[in-house]
Amino acid sequence: MKSINTSKISGAQELLPETQAVFNKLKLNIANTYHLYGFQEIETPFIERTEILLAKAGGDTEKQIYKLVKTGDKSVEAADQALRFDHTVPLARYVVEHENELIFPFKVSQLGVNFRGERAQKGRFREFYQCDIDIIGRNELSIAYDSEVITTLLATFKTFDLNTPVLARISNRKIVIGLIKSLNLTDKATEIMNIIDHAEKVTEEQTKFNLEQLGLTKQVTANILSFINLNGNRSKVINELNNLEIDNSTFKEGVTELDQVLYLLESTDADYQIQADMKIIRGLDYYTGTVFEFILPEYPNIGSVAGGGRYDNLTKHFSNKSFPGVGGSIGLTRLFYVLNEENLLNPEIYDLLDYAVIPLSEFENDEAINVANKLRNKNHSTTVVLTNKKLGDKVTYASKIAKNCIVIGPEEVKTKSLQSKNFQTGEVTDLNIEVISNPEDFWGN
Repeated sequence: MKSINTSKISGAQELLPETQAVFNKLKLNIANTYHLYGFQEIETPFIERTEILLAKAGGDTEKQIYKLVKTGDKSVEAADQALRFDHTVPLARYVVEHENELIFPFKVSQLGVNFRGERAQKGRFREFYQCDIDIIGRNELSIAYDSEVITTLLATFKTFDLNTPVLARISNRKIVIGLIKSLNLTDKATEIMNIIDHAEKVTEEQTKFNLEQLGLTKQVTANILSFINLNGNRSKVINELNNLEIDNSTFKEGVTELDQVLYLLESTDADYQIQADMKIIRGLDYYTGTVFEFILPEYPNIGSVAGGGRYDNLTKHFSNKSFPGVGGSIGLTRLFYVLNEENLLNPEIYDLLDYAVIPLSEFENDEAINVANKLRNKNHSTTVVLTNKKLGDKVTYASKIAKNCIVIGPEEVKTKSLQSKNFQTGEVTDLNIEVISNPEDFWGN
């Protein structure tokens, strides 16, 4: 009987070693791909001043952040610190703080844990890994960088070796803002965009009802519904948007930017993985242009598996200088959970140890440790089975954690001749031939 509750805190992830290894492999693949595409990794502190975290936040954010209180310390400083809830706000502070030391455009990646005190539920966590990439300019940033962020995320998902396709749905907030302006509905812009953002979670009839509840005429409602149902390839959607003949500069600018981003993505042979879609709004109000979400079309119940967009006012709460940017994020903890639930991860992604070295008795322990160390020096992951159990039990244990095993008894110590057994194929081979190019170098003296 447990004397104290040892169950994990609600909303936190805790995995068994073999599952953790798969999670870590995905995280490593993300980090490697980000680096391959030229992003420099940074780490900001878990703890920030509360005023920093709340500077550009709104709504329920203050209720969701975890504030820190040092036991017995009632000072203002102790009560005015909190755990970060995303990477974006700390990045804004970081850019302002290190402006003169950074090279712009600043291509940056952040992979780390964030904390959000929302209600824990299936697939949503209070402690979670986010893997972000951002490209920050000083005063200006080419629209071409929007496509580079999307391209990088597409390449990242390829490393996951998923058993299902991935689709990037792309839009531009200037298009819908321009549409709303052309309909003289600017005073209802926030409500309309919120309804569009939730359109896929309800029926079209409900969306129609929600729009009409704002006092919109049936014709205007019909126009908006027709607009948000526009989706498809670049030529189709751009033509349809132009055919709307909306005389609004914001709308036209958004269509031009969307066309440019889609064109650049098509030039990378990613046309089968991208789609223009006017339903993509992204609820966060700091997005100012390109917005995108990644989905698994064959699993619509999963929802978005990555997202991001363009923001032109990253640091407006910390500086009067202009640092436009574009970024994307993979919420790894949630993504791993849903992929695991749907059995979409390739189980071979789990890396077993290369070798388990098994001494027959304690008299061979020193030789087993010596062999293991020489294998490690050759960059082979290796463990030594030092339990006082029967050989059969040791081999069974080894088969659960390693690809190969090496048994060392008195004869092996004497002759310096080893054999390795592959658990998957059952093949037994000479270790020197299979692993070490120079046997004399391996055994040494």
